[in-house]
Amino acid sequence: SQLIQEKIITISPDKPFTYASGMLSPIYTDLRLTVSYPELGDMIAGDLANLIAKEFPEATIIGGVATAGIPHAAWVADKLHLPMIYVRPKPKDHGKGRQIEGRFSKDDKIVLIDDLITTGGSVLNAVKATEKDGGNVIGVSSIFTYYLPDAKENFAKANVKYAPLLSYPELLKKENESLQNQLSDITVRFQERTGIEIGELLIQAKIDANKIIQKANMDAQQIQVEVSKEYDHIK
Repeated sequence: SQLIQEKIITISPDKPFTYASGMLSPIYTDLRLTVSYPELGDMIAGDLANLIAKEFPEATIIGGVATAGIPHAAWVADKLHLPMIYVRPKPKDHGKGRQIEGRFSKDDKIVLIDDLITTGGSVLNAVKATEKDGGNVIGVSSIFTYYLPDAKENFAKANVKYAPLLSYPELLKKENESLQNQLSDITVRFQERTGIEIGELLIQAKIDANKIIQKANMDAQQIQVEVSKEYDHIK
């Protein structure tokens, strides 16, 4: 995945990252970097547009959650030929004091886009702000989610449909498949050049790769526990 190749998403099960909360995590995500890669941004926008067309075919407006969700909402709105709005974290303290920029009516059906969903708090606040101004939010989408239990619970409580493009478990599965394919390719090339059978070596390499994935999965479960604790503390 280009997200990992460009270190937009970094997985490091042996040397976990320290979040601002002090929590240790085997994954670090900085999806704001995607705006620096036009081809990747276009691919993400296309995939999000297809996802939204499938999950929310009745959508009439695409909304971006400030700040990271705004560029992706703009690209998706362009691909779907739909108007766009964006939602600030809080109302402006000058001018007309708007929190939402762009025009919509009570008859519009709005889908909000954010880059990353952890517990869903910020995007659900954007949903509340939009609905407070008379908007009808029919769902939320994002590029990536950690797929934490708190997020699932929060969206269920808010009665908001959520459709992410990619989740942490899916990313691990794809990277595992990619790694296994690379190992198989290496094995074939090695045998072609040397005529040496390295079946046992390949088996060991696959075992090592699976250990890495299993450890990442175990750490992901720990993330869920720790983030849940942190979220409960904040509440």
